[in-house]
Order: sequence, then structure tokens, then C-alpha cells
Amino acid sequence: MGGHPQTRVPWDSTLKSWISGANVTWINDTRNLRREKGTTLIVGHKMDDVPENANEHCPGTRSEQAGKSSSCQGCPNQKLCASGATKAPDPAIKEIGEKLSTVKHKILVLSGKGGVGKSTFSAHLAHALASDITNEVALLDIDICGPSIPRMMGLEGEQVHQSNSGWSPVYVDDNLAVMSIGFLLGSPDDAVIWRGPKKNGMIKQFLRDVDWGDLDYLIVDTPPGTSDEHLSIVQYLSSTHVDGAVIITTPQEVSLQDVRKEIRFCQKVKLPIIGVVENMSGFVCPKCKNTSQIFPPTSGGAEKMCSDLNLPLLGKVPLDPRIARSCDEGRSFLNQIPDSPAAEVYQRIVQGVKDYCSKHTTDEENTG
Repeated sequence: MGGHPQTRVPWDSTLKSWISGANVTWINDTRNLRREKGTTLIVGHKMDDVPENANEHCPGTRSEQAGKSSSCQGCPNQKLCASGATKAPDPAIKEIGEKLSTVKHKILVLSGKGGVGKSTFSAHLAHALASDITNEVALLDIDICGPSIPRMMGLEGEQVHQSNSGWSPVYVDDNLAVMSIGFLLGSPDDAVIWRGPKKNGMIKQFLRDVDWGDLDYLIVDTPPGTSDEHLSIVQYLSSTHVDGAVIITTPQEVSLQDVRKEIRFCQKVKLPIIGVVENMSGFVCPKCKNTSQIFPPTSGGAEKMCSDLNLPLLGKVPLDPRIARSCDEGRSFLNQIPDSPAAEVYQRIVQGVKDYCSKHTTDEENTG
């Protein structure tokens, strides 16, 4: 990875059109919603099937009613939708499959809840995997509205560059690359106010147009929830081999409740679950080493949830204020304080992820 001749992508080029001109839209059409037992609400059409210039109650370009519904009258896309051409598979899926054919392992980091430490875990997983210099590792941040990976990886203020083979990711080390919308913003304080189709288009560009090269691991950091970004990443990776998802939670029930929704999402879209990580699992005093429960596991925490749902619990990471400090400073906590209780748990979790990926590859080779 690296070594390509690069030029900075000018701010006044195509990228500017992504950031500017964003629309704020209230979604209030619930006619296509249905409830399915054991899952969250399922939208009647995929989010990316609604063009940005569509009428308010668009049934979706791949719907049987596309171009025929009364809500299609006057829509600039009506003729195209009625022809049936929009029901064809998105050609980008095949292109992405070919682009990522040189990536051995793809890991998604998910959680239905915000603020549980997904990006922190993603950053440390990337650092840990890249600590083996024989590994080529990349971290993709698809949290379009709240990109924190540039700060955590010590890359804030960096810019995307263009090489002969596409957008070049930003490098932390020779074997650790990062891509985030944060690199496309004029300032870390700029807000990205986009609805589904624009988010979908940005994720498509990240997967298809970035020069990822030959990778051992591609880690995808996602925002909370089970919506636009999650549907897009699963759809676009559908023609590739995805090892699975690591689910992040904290001990309290208010977090676990949303995490169960994320697990249902994975089951619904047939995304394998590598295991669950419980962050903020007690506070270990750096001086006396005693543990206090800051967020009590009132319903049994991740351990009971994993037991109930027959999922692996990869580890329980204790609270350590030095983790937050290292993220703010853009440094690896695992390198700074390798003998801390939290770092030791992280290393066991990372080994569990590596073992899963290795076994997954072996199983596929045996059945292939």
C-alpha cells in the first residue's frame, strides 16, 4: 500500500458538490412501513431506491408501483421507472466486488446504540492488527454525519489525494490506511446534513473509488442504528466475502435494548456476527486496581445477552480515562499503556477476531 504519485483533490472539484447543496428533509411517509415479528420496522423499499429529485411519496424505483403510482405523476423519473430499467441490479455492486477482491478480511463494527465506543474500538482494532507489520490494514469510517476516526487516528486536517488508480486513503503508518468523510470537510466543525441517497452515494464512492490495494483487513466503522449507512454497506458488500460484524455495547439495559435490534438487523440481512464486546465494563482504578461498577449490568449485561442469544462474548473492556485521552490525542492506547487491564482485554479480543477470520477462511477453502 502507498507509494502512488498523488495530488490533492481540489476543494472546488467534485467533492465540493457532495458537501454543498445538501437538503434537509423531514421523512413523514409511513404508508410503506410494516411490522414483522421479532425485528425492527422494515421499510417497504430500500433507502437508496428513492432518487433525490423524486416526489414526496415515491414508492421506490424498484417497486412494482414504480412509475405507475399516483405519487409518480409529474416526477422527472416517471418515464424511466415505468420502463422497468430501474429494477436492474446496481452495477456498482459488481464493480465493488471486483475492487475489493484483493481484500482478505472485511469486518464491520456495529451497535444499535450511540456513545458505546464503536469508533474507539475500531481505531484500536486497526492499530492492533497493524502492529503486525506483515498485515496490510485499512479503516473505513462510514459515519457520514459524525466522523470521529480522523481525530482518533491522529489525522485531523489531512486531505484526500488523487492517484492514477483513484482516491488514495490517508496513511497512519506504511501498513495502516484510513478513509473518512472527515478528510473532505473544510473544518472538523462542518455539519453534513444529508438524507439517504447522498449518504448512499458517498459510501459507494468510498468502496468503489478508493485505491485500497491489497489488504489483509478492512475494518468498517459505522454510525449507531440500523438505517441508511448500514443498509448501504451491506448491499454494496453483497458480492464480496464479509467475515462478519463485531457488536459493541455497554453493560446497562438501555444500551442492550438497542444492541438487540442491531443483532436482529444482522440476522435479517444474513450478516455473520463475530462476537460482542462490552465497553465501559467497570472502572479499574489505575492506582489501587480495584474495580467499581459505574454502569451496573442491571439485566445481566452483555454476558447474559450473549448467553440468551447464543453469541460469543469476545471480552469486557473496563473503563480507563487514559483510553479517552489517547483517542483525543490521536494515539494508540495499546501502544502507550500495553500493561493496563483494558489493554490486556483488548489484546484478547483482537486475538479472538483474528482467530475467527482465520477459521472462516479455512472453512471456506475446505468447502470451496
